[in-house]
Amino acid sequence: MNISDVAKKTGLTSKAIRFYEEKGLVTPPFRAENGYRTYTQKHIDELTLLRQSRQVGFNLEECRELVNLFNDPARHSSDVKARTLQKVAEIENHIGELQAMRQQLLTLAEACPGDDGADCPIIDNLSGCCHRQKAD
Repeated sequence: MNISDVAKKTGLTSKAIRFYEEKGLVTPPFRAENGYRTYTQKHIDELTLLRQSRQVGFNLEECRELVNLFNDPARHSSDVKARTLQKVAEIENHIGELQAMRQQLLTLAEACPGDDGADCPIIDNLSGCCHRQKAD
């Protein structure tokens, strides 16, 4: 199977497939004498795992771990579950940070008159200025 076939089956671009191969995230495909890559079902499975893992927030190193676990017949599902729950905790922490940022922005927006004047509590706050110097 060639790279364009694999791209269609996995939903990845050929460029992404080559990137994952270059980073050593997938089993290297067989290369014919002409340099063309030949892929198997195992590659499709690994690449699908990578695509879906990225979609739920795993970074490249975490994806490498997941592919290694995928290829390890002696893996323990408890290891995969623990890694997944760790990712959930990271996402929940990030959601909390985003909610705090959202609230801060809403508070700043509420303090701003939003008129034609130059005074802007948003700029003052973000720049660290408590009071804007008025030009005489």
